[in-house]
Amino acid sequence: MKNKALLGVLLVVSASRAWATPSTTYWTPATIDFQPFKVGHVTYDNYTTVGKGGTSRKGAAFPNDLGLTGGGLPYGKFQMEAGFDYLEPSDYPWFFNAKIGSPEGAWFKGAPALEAGVFNVGTKKGVTDQDIGYVVTGRSLPANLGRLHLAAYMGNAAVMRSTQGGRQNVGFMAAYDHGFWPVKSSEGEYNRLVLAGDFASGRNPIGGGGAGLYYYFSKNASILAGPVWYNDRGLNGDWKWTTQLDVNF
Repeated sequence: MKNKALLGVLLVVSASRAWATPSTTYWTPATIDFQPFKVGHVTYDNYTTVGKGGTSRKGAAFPNDLGLTGGGLPYGKFQMEAGFDYLEPSDYPWFFNAKIGSPEGAWFKGAPALEAGVFNVGTKKGVTDQDIGYVVTGRSLPANLGRLHLAAYMGNAAVMRSTQGGRQNVGFMAAYDHGFWPVKSSEGEYNRLVLAGDFASGRNPIGGGGAGLYYYFSKNASILAGPVWYNDRGLNGDWKWTTQLDVNF
């Protein structure tokens, strides 16, 4: 569906969460999408509490996230993407990601997508180096009912921990998306609106999920808005509203 930089780093870095820019559904990289070969993707995301005022009233926001992702292979049956995020304000703003695999229907009719990748590769040992490896599969549902994506992940146990300090570095992700309001243009066919939602298990920096709506101004530009909730509020705080702008070039 798209690429986007997700997740910032909390203002207190020792209890941080960050998310480098793989293709995503909404909050997680549980998606069967790849960025196409020689197509770049820029995203600018923010996450903020709503109706809580300033920090004295528990209002908070994650750092703004500027991300870039690009496709790297010209083969239809085997694809690759890689990217980075720059998060400010934060002490360690750089995060990296990559993914390889085969898209849906690559090897035979009805074949599910199968992909493997890594994300949240931070630069500060013991702080932002979540280094989460994951595998994802999924496919389109019959009768035009959208798409289902399922994934398993394992990260750096030294960083992927709960507020209480327990190891929380293994889990699963699930996602669903469904496009509607089809549009034909000089850029090709696309859906003006896409409903998307996902979830990551674990009481760790990436645990949580949400649901929102994409609006596509054109085939290559969209804005996403909606809420995100967290499994461990001690790490990420209260739920936040996200607004994300995405542009392919």
